[in-house]
Amino acid sequence: MGWFDDNFIPALDGVAYGLLLFVVAAGLTLAFGSGGVLNLAHGTLYAFAAYTATAVADGSWVGLALAVLAGIGAGAAGGGVLAALTAPIAGRGHMAQAMLTFGVALVGSDLLTTTFGKDDPQVPVPGALEEPVSILGHNYPGYRLAFIVVAVVLGFGGWYVLSRTRVGAAVRASVDDPEMLAAGGISPARVRTGVLIAAGALAGLAGGLGAPIIGPSTSVANTVLLQSLLVVVIGGLGSVGGALLAAILVGEVQTLGVTLMPDLAPYLLFATMAVMLIARTARFGPTGSRV
Repeated sequence: MGWFDDNFIPALDGVAYGLLLFVVAAGLTLAFGSGGVLNLAHGTLYAFAAYTATAVADGSWVGLALAVLAGIGAGAAGGGVLAALTAPIAGRGHMAQAMLTFGVALVGSDLLTTTFGKDDPQVPVPGALEEPVSILGHNYPGYRLAFIVVAVVLGFGGWYVLSRTRVGAAVRASVDDPEMLAAGGISPARVRTGVLIAAGALAGLAGGLGAPIIGPSTSVANTVLLQSLLVVVIGGLGSVGGALLAAILVGEVQTLGVTLMPDLAPYLLFATMAVMLIARTARFGPTGSRV
């Protein structure tokens, strides 16, 4: 029980952190797996939304709601801009998309630093959410616990929309059989634009809700993007369940790694990714087919 008591809070922090990465990674995998765009500016959308939410939040419930809505709006607007920028190079492959969106990320990071400064602002939350909640004899921040619940609901909702609705069917068809989709009277290009806006909105939602957890900073865009890419790589592109499990794994490795092995913590995530990729290759083969 001693080890459990000592590491219960870091482990729960890992769940909250992982679920935040899951929401971000869901938008990243949606943009790439369903929209066909390798978006290296996704972390910048998160940072943009987090800074926007910080500017709106005032510690009240109304302020929190407005902060989340502002984050979603900022992310969706950024997704729309990326859709317009990447449309002319849609047929040039992912390298061109990566270079373009990386350039957007660099410009966006400079604009955020110029606009908001280099200080890391604190994001106020309603007083009721600042109160600790007792879990198995441990006090845990109420806001993080509430975020865990909201993130689980969002994950289930996203899975349902993609798997059980006509909207999800149209999104999947835009990748698998765009000609058939167009024959049915639905423009694949419009679906792609909608997917990128939705992916940006997810990044914005994560930024609005996650700002009190991973607050705005000059490095948050790169951190969120890198760790979200790890989630996508470990979990498998297009797999909501895989992304969820991978996100929890990444969150636990990050938080418990800092607690238990602080000197090795920077390398643990990449070691975990290497182990998972080797295990997947051994099981399914280099082409992804089961061996």
